[in-house]
Amino acid sequence: MTDQSLLPFFDPKGVVIIGASTAPDKLGYGTARNLIHSGYKGNIQLIGQKPGQIFDHPIRDAIEHATGPLDLAVLIVPAESMVEVILACGRRGIKAAILISSGFRESGNAGELLEKKCLEAARNYSMRLIGPNCIGIINTHLPIDTTFLQPPMPAAGNISFISQSGAFCAAIIDLMRDQGFGFSHILSLGNQVDITETDILPAVSEDIKTRVIVLYLESIADGRKFVRVARQVTRSKPLIALKVGRFEAGRKAAASHTGALVGADNVFEAAFEKSGVLRAGSAEQMFDWARALADCPLPKGKRVAVLTNAGGPGVIAADALELNGLVLADLEAATCKTLSDLLPEAASVRNPVDMLASASPTIYSACLRTLLEDGQVDQVLLILPPPPMYPAETVAESIIPIIKSSKKPVAVSLMGSLLTEKALSGFETAHIPTFPFPERAASALGALVRRSWYLQDQKDYQDQKPSSPVRIYSPEMTPSELLSGYEIPVVPLALAGSVDEAVSAAERVGYPVVLKIASPDILHKSDASGVLLNINDAHSVKVGFAALVNHVSRVQPDARILGVHVQKQIPLGQEVILGMKRDPQFGPVMMFGSGGVEVAAMKDVAFCLAPLSETEAQNMLDRTWAGRRLKGYRNLPPGDEKAVIRALVNISRLVLDNDYVRELEINPLVVNDRGVLALDVRLIYERMDDLKKSS
Repeated sequence: MTDQSLLPFFDPKGVVIIGASTAPDKLGYGTARNLIHSGYKGNIQLIGQKPGQIFDHPIRDAIEHATGPLDLAVLIVPAESMVEVILACGRRGIKAAILISSGFRESGNAGELLEKKCLEAARNYSMRLIGPNCIGIINTHLPIDTTFLQPPMPAAGNISFISQSGAFCAAIIDLMRDQGFGFSHILSLGNQVDITETDILPAVSEDIKTRVIVLYLESIADGRKFVRVARQVTRSKPLIALKVGRFEAGRKAAASHTGALVGADNVFEAAFEKSGVLRAGSAEQMFDWARALADCPLPKGKRVAVLTNAGGPGVIAADALELNGLVLADLEAATCKTLSDLLPEAASVRNPVDMLASASPTIYSACLRTLLEDGQVDQVLLILPPPPMYPAETVAESIIPIIKSSKKPVAVSLMGSLLTEKALSGFETAHIPTFPFPERAASALGALVRRSWYLQDQKDYQDQKPSSPVRIYSPEMTPSELLSGYEIPVVPLALAGSVDEAVSAAERVGYPVVLKIASPDILHKSDASGVLLNINDAHSVKVGFAALVNHVSRVQPDARILGVHVQKQIPLGQEVILGMKRDPQFGPVMMFGSGGVEVAAMKDVAFCLAPLSETEAQNMLDRTWAGRRLKGYRNLPPGDEKAVIRALVNISRLVLDNDYVRELEINPLVVNDRGVLALDVRLIYERMDDLKKSS
């Protein structure tokens, strides 16, 4: 275990419960009962206010009277007594404590202050704390149960569950008891006064009994640390998160399109993607994915064969596969020939394969084996409603050996209830995940594919070093000069405070030119009709200057107008947006998408945390319409995709090198077949004195 201070939580030599009670309605009784009956072999000591016994274990009146080795304490005492109890545990040499009690941060400012005092007391003795306001922890393989939940303890399994909500944790444990679902660890973290979800992840990932880790998250204590740790964890074990609070109110005071689009939930999505965490949309989905990742081999691709004995579920499966980014496999001719020989003439041997209702156990197994041998098939979704002619369990018995020996994953949609009970039991015994509907099976197969792709990306992943010299900000440097230092070509702007200055600037850069209103109070010039294109002579410059200033003065009378910017008009190309918003938790969040006037309307954007590798930049392009159409679309010629990728990578390096940049936006970045050009650059700085440098 990397952090030895966490060892007492996972393998304690002795456990003391402080707050034990003989009253069956007290948490101190439930916790003592569960610990004693869990099968824990270490030293158990009980401390309580009243003498007595709980299952032949005496209750002592003070920690000083406890005997034997003790390195873990479970504290169920009033909040106002917690500091004193922690100090007593420290004097006894205890190095870890689980604070079950509530009445801390969740109850208000006084409780938060008390929490801090508990942490200070623990640090005096190098003691680690889980909680407060939690239900405890369970290790089914040790075994040990320090919770107060109703027995029995969850079945031993290979999935570790870390939760920031005790109530959610308790509900999941109860829900999974009758579904053949086993856990290796259950850890309720509560308020996380000391140990956070990030702290506990490495220790759980090193557990040989754990194949998959699932997280219920309401917040993340340290975003940068979480990403760093999770990246290490996911290289060896799948990590699934259910992050609630998806639809928080947006940030209203956004200084740019990027600021408006980079919402809190988008940042979490980017953080999870960067660290290889699979984000589930529901508790049901989280555990469906966990089952599949724990017990199925990973596929090589996204091509799926569907095998069913009924047409309707096959159509449902086909739709669900597409929704999850998967495709129906094109079966080889030899496969179709074999299936035709096996099945009645009315059966469908094209994918989805419909064997008809008369399919026997022998037919199920033969068809499944045939599909798995097809080189065009990466995985199989097998649908098993109650067969009208045969018991479902006989079908299960015929296909279980094939599934267990296959190097390709098979997701079984076992539809039904009473008529499939015995089949369900057989699949559970064989550790083959089943799903009641094809949609859930398809979702699980999608998770397998994403996990497989992530691991492949990690093999290919290399952080890209900037090919250009690093340019650090100086007071004399304009945003254009800063970007140029990172090989982002910017079309220069000339500020003209008068008509004559505008004409002079236009003649200097050469016609045709573009005129843009210059005002620190107008963030989006197009929205204010503050841009004029195709200005071809001095007369048009004079007319355009007056028209822009008069129009903007009328529609936005409070705006400070400095004049106009004159810019060389460049050849047409595709317009995209590159942006960055510095998140206080996770750092710079990069954005790419459709640019120009489309950005606000389409919201065709993708996000990723900096720094970007070329692979990550390519993925951002692939996830957006703006990126996909760079390959050419209708009358749009292809754009230089590699130049866009270089620009994204270099901008991500720029914002890491120059941490005074709070927001950055290039909109539009014009892309043609010869490269990229930044037409409008906006930088928002941390220091207000630098705002004048924004262009």
